[in-house]
Amino acid sequence: MAAPSRVRGVVRTLLALLGLFAASIAVAQEPPPAPDRPLADARQEARAQALFDDIRCVVCQHEAIADSPAGIAADMRQLVREQIAAGRSDAQIRDDLVRRYGDFVLFSPPVRAGTWLLWFGPFVVLLGVAAALLAFARRRRPETAPLSAEEEARLAEILAERRDPDAKPSDD
Repeated sequence: MAAPSRVRGVVRTLLALLGLFAASIAVAQEPPPAPDRPLADARQEARAQALFDDIRCVVCQHEAIADSPAGIAADMRQLVREQIAAGRSDAQIRDDLVRRYGDFVLFSPPVRAGTWLLWFGPFVVLLGVAAALLAFARRRRPETAPLSAEEEARLAEILAERRDPDAKPSDD
């Protein structure tokens, strides 16, 4: 009789652990970001929206902060709006974001020594592949010497011996 109570105790313990696990997952999730508060001035909000499309979310990395649901993207949108409201120019806002997050934060980073590979690397690779293909195409195959009379006679002899008994005259 003691065995069923042990099973029930183990089941209760497993259910309690499962409940704790589910609760820890719910607590560990990032809270949803606060809703965006657009700027009152329509021109300033249009500037902000244009900047949002050029700024990369540092969490999502493939999305602009305008499209990203990440909390950091919402914070970045609010920061951009605050700086626009404070009268900063687009260049100053971009410079501040690059100072905080690096060149990666911009979808079109500036051309400078540190970003040359990013800007010109694909063209260098493309030129390298084109040069390799051109070199391969220009490479000449060695010409084979014509058969001597003795070799031609031997070839004709081999072909004559190799006749297929089922072949028709049209197969020759």
